Formats: sequence, C-alpha cells, structure tokens
Amino acid sequence: MGTIDWGILIGTLLFIVGYGTYKSRGNKNITDYIKGGNEAKWWTVGLSVMATQASAITFLSTPGQAFHDGMGFVQFYFGLPIAMVVICLVFIPLYHKLKVFTAYEFLESRFDLKTRTLTAIFFLMQRGMAAGITIFAPAIILSAVLGWNLIYLNIIIGTLVVIYTVSGGTKAVNITQKYQMAIIFAGMFMAFLIILNYLPLDISFTKALEIAGANGKMEVLDFSFDLENRYTIWTGLIGGSFLMLAYFGTDQSQVQRYLSGKSVRESQMGLIMNGLLKVPMQFFILLIGVMVFVFYQFNSSPLNFNPAAEKNVMNSEYAEQYRDLQAEKQILETDIKAVQLKFARTEDAAKKEQLIKQIQTLNTTDTELRDRSKVLIKQANPNAETNDKDYVFIHFILNNLPRGLIGLLLAVILSAAMSSTASELNALGSTTAIDLYKRNNEGRDEKHYVRVSKWFTLLWGVIAILVACVANLFDNLIQLVNIIGSIFYGNILGVFLLAFFIKFVKGKATFIAAIITQLTVAYVWYIDIIPYLWLNALGCLLVMGIAILLQYVLPKRNG
Repeated sequence: MGTIDWGILIGTLLFIVGYGTYKSRGNKNITDYIKGGNEAKWWTVGLSVMATQASAITFLSTPGQAFHDGMGFVQFYFGLPIAMVVICLVFIPLYHKLKVFTAYEFLESRFDLKTRTLTAIFFLMQRGMAAGITIFAPAIILSAVLGWNLIYLNIIIGTLVVIYTVSGGTKAVNITQKYQMAIIFAGMFMAFLIILNYLPLDISFTKALEIAGANGKMEVLDFSFDLENRYTIWTGLIGGSFLMLAYFGTDQSQVQRYLSGKSVRESQMGLIMNGLLKVPMQFFILLIGVMVFVFYQFNSSPLNFNPAAEKNVMNSEYAEQYRDLQAEKQILETDIKAVQLKFARTEDAAKKEQLIKQIQTLNTTDTELRDRSKVLIKQANPNAETNDKDYVFIHFILNNLPRGLIGLLLAVILSAAMSSTASELNALGSTTAIDLYKRNNEGRDEKHYVRVSKWFTLLWGVIAILVACVANLFDNLIQLVNIIGSIFYGNILGVFLLAFFIKFVKGKATFIAAIITQLTVAYVWYIDIIPYLWLNALGCLLVMGIAILLQYVLPKRNG
C-alpha cells in the first residue's frame, strides 16, 4: 500500500466517525437516541437497512464464494422480497401503532413479561455473537494479508464504531450508513470495471460470461430437492423467507432502522427499496467474484489465497513439496490459459463442446492441486486455516488494483464492517436498556435512560471486541453469521407469528415452547442432519406447534 492508499483509507474512516458524531450530537430524550427522532426519509431507511445487512463479510466472503462455487449462492436471497412484503403489511403498521421502541415490547402486551424477556435474551445472545464476527471478519483477513496485528485491528475497528454509535445513537447510525453505502457502491463498481479491463483484449464481457459458464460458474438456479445441497431455489424461497422474515421483522438491529422512519409509509417504502435492490446487489457482488475467477484463468494465482497459510508451509519441512506443487500449477496455468483463449475465439459449437470437456478436466486437476496443497499446509501447521474463500477478493485487490483504488476498496471493507456493527451495537444497547433495564426500573427521567442506553451500547461494544479477539475462522464467514442467525431466528419468528395470528395461545405455553424449541434446534444443528437454512423453518413451525399443543394440554393452568 502506498501513501495515497493510506490517505484515502484513514481519511474515509475519520470522516465517517467525525461526521456521524457531529451531526447526531445533542440527543435530548430516549426517542431521539433510539428512534432517531422519527425523522428518517424512506431512502435513508432503505440504505440503512441495506447497510446493516451488508457487512464486511458480504464484500469479502461473497466474491470468494462465487470464485469457488459460482452464482448459486444468490438463491439464498430469493426469499427476501417475499419477506419485505409481509413485513410491510403486518409488522410495520403494528409496531408504529403501538409506538414501541423495540420489537419485543409488543410481546409483553400480547403474552407476558417473561416471554418478552426470553425473546429479547435470545436476540441478545445471537446478535452479540454476530457483532463480534462482523468485527473479526475483516480484521483476521486484513491481518493475514497485510501483516497487521489481529488484536489491534479488532480493537481499532470496534473503537471507531463505538465512538459515534454511543455518542449519536440511531441517528448517527442512519447518517453514517448513507455515506458508507455510497463508498461501498462506488468501490465495488470501480473494481468490477477494472477486472474487465484487465482481461485479454479480445475477451469481452460477453465472452467472459461464456468462459464462466463453461467452468460451471453461471449456474444460478438449482431446482433439486437434495437436502445435501445448501443452496437451491427451494432453500432460498422457503428457508430464506423464514430467515428474512425473522431477521427483518424481529431482529432489533433491523427493526430499529425502520422504526426511525417519519411515518408508516416512509418505513414501508424503505423496506420495498431494500426488497427491490438487495437481490440485484448480491448478484452483482457474486458476479464480481466470477469475473475474478475469469481473470485468474489468464493470470497466475496462488495455490492457497491465505498468505499466512502459505507462509507457514514455506517455513516448514514441507516447503520443497509445496514448491513442487507450485511448479505443477504454473504448467497447468499455461494450459488453462491456452484452452480458455481457444474456447473464447472458437465459434464452432462442436469444437466448443470438446473444449468444455478439456476445461473441466483442467479444472479438476487444479482442484486436486489445491487440495494437495491444503494437506501440506495442515501437516506444516495443524491449526492453520486452509479454507481460503474469504481471502480471494482481498488477494486480488492488493495484488492487482492500482494505487488509490486499493485504499478505496479497503475503506469499502472497513466501512461495511463499521455500518453493520454500528447497527448491531445500537440495537443491543437499546434492547438491553428498554426490555431489561427500563422495564424493571420505571419512573426515571429521560436523560437517565439515554445515559443508560449509552452505557449499555458501550458495554456491548466491549463484548463484541472481546468476541472478535477470541473468535476462530469458520468454513466461510458469511455462512457463520447466517448459521448463528438460523439457530435463533426461526424460534423468535414463530413467537411473533403466534402473537400476530394465533390469538388463543397464551404466554405460558409460548414461553415453554420457546425454550424446548431452542434446545431442539441447537441439537439438530449440532448433529448436522439438515442444511442450516432449514433450521429457520424448523424453529418457526416447531415453536408454533408445541405452543398450540401445550395450550390444549394445559388450558386451565396456562396464562
């Protein structure tokens, strides 16, 4: 990184923190601090909702997911537009009518205090862990690639977020997220154009897509009912709908975004904006990953994109064997480039079919080489992380983009981390202050509750940093966050659906059912018998079924 990159990176981060703190100063009451004074326009709501979901994990992991597995991951988001419509019609009008500060306040009026408290605690558990991961994700990757100290990075990212989130509350989060999303869109679009510019002169965008298709990267839709396959159109539409309903409808980090809208209509339009733009945005990010794959068909790539893993093996007794694999890969890359160019320049359909078979054979060989390299990395260091999906895009950025743009893309990654983490800390602090503290300490003045909310936000910021400092890299970071959510979200969503639609079910039945369901879903995930997205549907249906059954079994004693 050059001086200009450092300037852009530091300047961007300081602007976000300083501007957010300045513009949101002077919150006088709890409504200003938690609901931003109900001043947000629909586009602010929409961008804030998008920024909350689009963490650094989105921009680091998603391109790597597409690089290795193609465009199929986009199916994960197919349930989102459905969820947006349901939330606009059911959740938003009710939340605004009741004038709640958190989603869980509604549950007390419908059930009882213990159900409200339990659901709030479930949220705090899963979102508290997720907040640590959103800090940890960019920190561990930047640490490995740039050689920066991981602990220091966790503390720096967390501290920057805490400064303006504690100071300005929801308004600060909303204000900064607009600019963070602008930086993110600009950076990703420029990266996409540069990737296309770096391809051979006679490889147009259309031909690049054709090459990607020949390599199996453009298979967007999978209509199979294979439960071993995590991403199909059915898991997206069914499991994804349950997940998105739970996330956007009951997760305070999202509910707080649209509760800050000026009116029901502004909140609804903001969510509709998110429903219309989110799937195309994810498609575009995945497409960037596919174009990075095409780029590496004509340019050299490492056996493993995690530089720390390669460094470990090169400093071990297995270095010579690893160098032999690198030599094999260099020869293979020459063959791959030649065949890909021949495929792109051939018009004859029969010849193209023959070349596709050659490409598939070469891809198989390339995969085998990478797998063999992972074995050596593990032998050199049993604790090394061999899964390099999260490192693909950052490797491309640092090794191929021009000066200035490197700083901008790093700013994109850190801005995304900050925007998502800010929403999470804001929601964690609000839920703790309103659902746990204020509910049991009524009668204090507004300034007291604002002060308490700030202290709880600071506390969760410290907890998130600590979680980040002790976290370990999982199979894929974007999957890790979604797995954590899927374990809790279905249960929480089921409780809310019981509250909305099953009027005869009372609080005690719901409370017991929620505890049984949470233990069951956690066990099902642990024994790994279904894809994690289905945990959302399982949790939702299970808590509803058990609560209804308990209501009939114990009709007199249930309250």
